[in-house]
Amino acid sequence: MSVNIPSPFTIGIIGGGQLGRMFIENALKMNVRCAVLENDDECPAKLVAHEFIKGSLMDEQAIRQLAATSHVLTYEIEHVNTDALLKLEAEEKPIIPSPRILQIIQNKGLQKQFYLNNGIPTADFRIVKNPNEWVYAAESMRAEKFAAKLCKGGYDGKGVALLTTEQIKKHPDSIPFNVETVIEAFVDCAKELSVIVARGMDGETVSFPVVEMEFDPVANLVTYLFSPAEINHYIEEEAQQVAMDAITKLNGFGLFAVEMMLDKQGKILVNEIAPRPHNSGHHTIEGNYSSQYDQLLRILLGLPLGSVDIIRPAAMINLLGGEGFSGTYKLEGIEKILQQPGIYVHLYEKRESRPMRKLGHITVLADTVKDVKEKATFVRNTVKITAA
Repeated sequence: MSVNIPSPFTIGIIGGGQLGRMFIENALKMNVRCAVLENDDECPAKLVAHEFIKGSLMDEQAIRQLAATSHVLTYEIEHVNTDALLKLEAEEKPIIPSPRILQIIQNKGLQKQFYLNNGIPTADFRIVKNPNEWVYAAESMRAEKFAAKLCKGGYDGKGVALLTTEQIKKHPDSIPFNVETVIEAFVDCAKELSVIVARGMDGETVSFPVVEMEFDPVANLVTYLFSPAEINHYIEEEAQQVAMDAITKLNGFGLFAVEMMLDKQGKILVNEIAPRPHNSGHHTIEGNYSSQYDQLLRILLGLPLGSVDIIRPAAMINLLGGEGFSGTYKLEGIEKILQQPGIYVHLYEKRESRPMRKLGHITVLADTVKDVKEKATFVRNTVKITAA
């Protein structure tokens, strides 16, 4: 079956961050135009977009303006006006993934309830509406330690806290949130994993090989990952099956990142799903035959999905703004790392550094995971972000 793609074809992207920027860089190779809606004149995607609309991601009129100039809409961030998107979808505007899914993803409580209702393995949890419910909820889980996550509004490690039941019993004023919150039993985690799933409009579904992630313990941001994950093939198969099952049960079409925990007993537990390109898939640009951005482009254009096979083992190192300063910055050590083959630097056109702000990433390729890790360690020890 041939696919009739109008020329020019315009994709509307709600959000103008680095995910949108990398998607557009890939789309340009197919002569696809991209229009971006973002409230920040200096957003990373603006310089590579065919059209830029300045406006709030919650502004229905701005979203309709984007829709009017685009053949299909997608988004690169969850905090958008879902009600406006549902209206557009009812008017038969193609939106991928569906805002129906975004409604579930935007609320961590609804997300966890979805897992429970659909037999998707996840950590034990309770939903609390005010601080008076926290102690009872934590004790009902028999959890000495737990993670608290805002149901709405948390992003990139914000709106998350790690607490103990004893702490909130003795010091109720240490409860960090006074609105609806998910409290989740602490998982003694052996590894943190992620699977990127691509599902086309015809139901064709593929999942990328499992990657292993390392998080900054304070900011709760991915600092480093490598692909493939060092897990046995049984865990690999189970993780991919759980991820694909979750997206199938969501009845979702598009690109999804399924973040998981592997506990010390070898059990896979789904943590969160992101309905968009994800930090844990950046390495696919150089490391896989089709990147996560290529897969999303194919889905939006109605084209067959690409191969997810690994070209070479890869690692990805996030370039994060350091503690202690905000403002213009420089990248030290870049000339040293680029003397080696298989190292790729991606910067996001962010003019100012802030503590733990994502300013770019570096991908490393090598012949073995051992070599990748050694090269990634060299990169992490060599490249520094400092005040300009």
